[in-house]
Amino acid sequence: MQLGGKMHRRSLLAGASAAAAMAVTAANYPRRAAAAEPIRIGFGMALTGGLAANGKMALLGMEIWRDDINQKGGLLGRPVEFVHYDDQSNPSTVPGIYTKLIDVDKVDFVVSGYATNMIAPAMPIVIAHNRVFLSLFGLAVNHQFRYPNYFTITPSGPNPVLDQSRGFFEIAAGQQPKPQTLAIVSADAEFPRTTAVGVRQHAKNFGFNIVYDRTYPPATVDYTPIVRAVQATNPDIVFVASYPPDSVGMVRAANEVGLKTKLFGGGMVGLQTTSIKQQLGALMNGIVNYDIWFPAPTMRFPGVMEFLAKYQTRAAGAGIDPLGYYLGPWAYAYMQVLAQAIAGAASLDQDKVADWLRQHTFDTLMGDLKFGENGELAASRLIFVQYQHLQGDGLDQFKSGKEPVVLWPTKYKDGDIIYPYDRA
Repeated sequence: MQLGGKMHRRSLLAGASAAAAMAVTAANYPRRAAAAEPIRIGFGMALTGGLAANGKMALLGMEIWRDDINQKGGLLGRPVEFVHYDDQSNPSTVPGIYTKLIDVDKVDFVVSGYATNMIAPAMPIVIAHNRVFLSLFGLAVNHQFRYPNYFTITPSGPNPVLDQSRGFFEIAAGQQPKPQTLAIVSADAEFPRTTAVGVRQHAKNFGFNIVYDRTYPPATVDYTPIVRAVQATNPDIVFVASYPPDSVGMVRAANEVGLKTKLFGGGMVGLQTTSIKQQLGALMNGIVNYDIWFPAPTMRFPGVMEFLAKYQTRAAGAGIDPLGYYLGPWAYAYMQVLAQAIAGAASLDQDKVADWLRQHTFDTLMGDLKFGENGELAASRLIFVQYQHLQGDGLDQFKSGKEPVVLWPTKYKDGDIIYPYDRA
């Protein structure tokens, strides 16, 4: 009996401590959100490996959204919580991560990590569980699966195979005299291969003669032989589709060899990342490449500069891209879309949320977004830029919004091309 009394008193004390802890938590969120179970969103993200620079940038953008919405009281009156794992930039880790998120962690929603190569392996798992799946920067992933509950925040647009490189070829076709010959260099991986399919179609549509068309293994470390082989064909245009490590290698090799061509670039992932910009500096001068967003005067959409102020404060000294232009705002917009769909459907039901995603336009800091066929964005948001007049590795030259120069599309254009490439 005495032992039971001690246990009872301990229980009362423990209960009082727990109540105090809950009171502290309630001070951080409005009363309704604090009393509810969190809405849990699960994903893999590249935090190590070749895609980590962009993966960390995306994660920070998502975390800022999570903190913002929780400060406003959460979603459906419930706080939002992330469950995420490092996919190590390795596609083979992805199926296991998404199986665990759905079957073991029991998350309410899954979204993708960054990049086509990491999104495609998740699709069979997501489809088997009939989950809504938002993806971040995945090129034409759903064109094979045609899964109705897939929606992608990928700026390429409604026909991503062609839209990913359309601007490059419109710029090329507008030069006088018009270039005639084309070399295509692509990594043997999902995104570059898909991009190259569109490039070949553009070559046909615009009347360019393909004189070189080769892939290279993703593990390649020396790109000089590739650039020498390209140069031997004397192409007017060189289109490269690559991931960050090989983009760096390709730019260095082009400068080492002294590549002579009229237009060089196109589909190189990584040149949008601040650390790579600083690493390469003036070696990027003259390259015309796709981009997503940076603070050009023509692209300062409502809310985006306020987001960047938060991002850059939190990124400082954290080993994360210090500017965040490439993925930070888009990752925030990614979560805004999911949140608006859940709030609009007033439900966590996967089919109801999917219906809302299909039928509505979403207000985000990247502007209005709407989905079309195969869950692609209904309109392309890609830009093509040229790096000009870079000097050294100073960060300030990338902060003003004046570098690089936007060449395409016309509505965002803020400068003229330096042509040909070897002049720049």
